[in-house]
Amino acid sequence: MPLAYYSVAARQEFWTEHWGGHTVAELLAVARASPLTDLVMRALPPAGLVLEAGCGLGQYVLLLRERGRRAVGADWSVEALAACRRASPAPLAAMDLSALALRPGTVAAYVSLGVVEHDPDGPDRLLAEARRVLAPGGVALVSVPYWNGARRLGKAWIARRNRAVARAGGQFYQYAFSRRELVAALGRHGLETRALHPYDPARLLRGLVPRGARPPEGDARAAGPGTGGAARARGLRGAARRLLYSPPALRFLGHMLLAVAVKR
Repeated sequence: MPLAYYSVAARQEFWTEHWGGHTVAELLAVARASPLTDLVMRALPPAGLVLEAGCGLGQYVLLLRERGRRAVGADWSVEALAACRRASPAPLAAMDLSALALRPGTVAAYVSLGVVEHDPDGPDRLLAEARRVLAPGGVALVSVPYWNGARRLGKAWIARRNRAVARAGGQFYQYAFSRRELVAALGRHGLETRALHPYDPARLLRGLVPRGARPPEGDARAAGPGTGGAARARGLRGAARRLLYSPPALRFLGHMLLAVAVKR
């Protein structure tokens, strides 16, 4: 059974407030540079309609369309969708992700990044709908919080903390999944997993460093003055990135887990 986390319930008003703290331009810039984008692009079928279910501010819809893909987005936050349209015209619609206003078998790829884990009843309603709208042989790209090595080591503490939050009035927020749990959830709906990719290994480490103590991105002053300091800073960041994205580090620290599955 996936581990439940308790905090603020991930209802519609939560997501409206959450997305209100970001801009489309900011998230689009992050998506353009993210290793997750490479994973998504490699997994997509060569042609056909791509649906991002739970698109938020729509940065991945915009990015996919920049790269020549026929992409559309759906989300239940009308405010987030409106913010995306103000930044750049895009085909977006407000929908219940468990009852999409699409005919069966109409999309070549279903993309869901950090969405299905927020249903307190589990991911099955959304995954059943993903299968319905996917064409035969269509690709589902679904990511969820990863029950990684670090979380396994801290399992007792995490469980105690979440029980305490729930007793204090906290509400269900999300589940974290092991590889086996995610594969099983997809399999229940005829989605056969072909690949699993942990990603975002720096999230846990960022959480351990107070925000005010983090050096600004690209600031070479901490590495020394002049162009030599900037070069050293770039070299250190590159080395740290390679280390964090090595397979052992991803298994231990990867915050999210992306599954690439095919509709049988």
